[in-house]
Amino acid sequence: MKNMDNTDKLLQLIEEGTSPFHVVKSAADQLEDAGFIRLEADKEWGLNAGSRYYLSYNGTSLFAFSIGKRFGYRDNFRIAAAHTDFPCIKIKPNPDIAVEKYAQVNVEIYGGAILNTWLDRPLSVSGRVVLKSIDIFKPEIRLVNFKKPIMTIPNLAIHMNKEVNKGVELNKQTDMLPIVGMITEELNKDHYFMNYLAERVGVDTEDILDYELTVYNTDAGDLIGINEEFISAPRLDNLTSVQALVTAIIDGGRANGINIIALFDHEEIGSRTKQGAGSMLLSMVVEKIYATLGRDRLNFMGAMADSLLLSVDVAHGLHPNQTAKNDPTNKCILNGGVCLKEAAGQTYATDSEAVAIIQQICHAGKIPYQKFVNRSDGTAGSTLGSIASAILPVRTVDAGVPLLAMHSSRELMGRQDQDSMTELVKSFFSL
Repeated sequence: MKNMDNTDKLLQLIEEGTSPFHVVKSAADQLEDAGFIRLEADKEWGLNAGSRYYLSYNGTSLFAFSIGKRFGYRDNFRIAAAHTDFPCIKIKPNPDIAVEKYAQVNVEIYGGAILNTWLDRPLSVSGRVVLKSIDIFKPEIRLVNFKKPIMTIPNLAIHMNKEVNKGVELNKQTDMLPIVGMITEELNKDHYFMNYLAERVGVDTEDILDYELTVYNTDAGDLIGINEEFISAPRLDNLTSVQALVTAIIDGGRANGINIIALFDHEEIGSRTKQGAGSMLLSMVVEKIYATLGRDRLNFMGAMADSLLLSVDVAHGLHPNQTAKNDPTNKCILNGGVCLKEAAGQTYATDSEAVAIIQQICHAGKIPYQKFVNRSDGTAGSTLGSIASAILPVRTVDAGVPLLAMHSSRELMGRQDQDSMTELVKSFFSL
């Protein structure tokens, strides 16, 4: 990716990152190409000043860090965090549902997806399949990506649903079941999806013990607008942030201290899982780094007091058809720069001292930014920043690129904002 610009890198990650497992794989591939050394969470680490490392956890979370060449005894951490998951559809166990001669798949909704945007789309499947193994405590794991549309969820014709344009509530169990084919002698009504999955993985059906499979929109990302000002694509929330962090940890660097990116799973369902920002995972990783470098827990606690966390997730852009939905004096527009997010209720963890630091980084690098707050009579989501900083209490700023159609199966952002976000994190790691 050395000769690719930020837009190209993002579009490639969107193409490859069709499940959290594939997001982590794509990020790890970029880090490997840049010379980062892979570590294992359950092994001892040998770390050296001036070197760069990464590790993954449970396949869907990833940490990468660089140690300054002049790393000092009490040097601090600069941490940037994002999430690898996105609102989508997941396939349930025992998935086959045959209705008349239609072959369908039983699914559930993951996160706060806008359901009607998933109708009439070309859909495919990717994720992790777990197989029988000789050592029962170490099942074999395979990643799979069908890479072609194999299913769709058709709308009901307006002739049979005349009130559809007035708004219709979709039932997650009955209205969101995709069609994958027609029942025939070759595709019989017993285990058709499982048989197809086994064929794609290259195993016998009975060898599949379980899976975590994501149904994803196969649409490619596009540059749109008269001057190609916008990026329209699936999974912008939050692959925009993932790619900005990966690029920044590769390209940025300071002589002192330790830079870390933390890519967590499960933000869209609350972060309170073993590989989410609400776990002890980040604290364990940063403390292990410090201990491996010969510092004790008291040194670690002192370093935390001088450290900073940049929580990078998307923000709500001003919708030109719905301007009243935004705060009257703090409006973020696409291509207006990075959004610095604040909330009195601390759903965004930003405080005035921390945001002042980020503002000065923006001023020094001539990076455009804007401030986002919610309307006082409503809320508009939260991020992993307030959750992670409650467990690892460091000064925190929530920031991200503004989006339209957030949580749609296809979202919209300003092309220039990806450059701004990438430059901010790079400067955060370099100054």
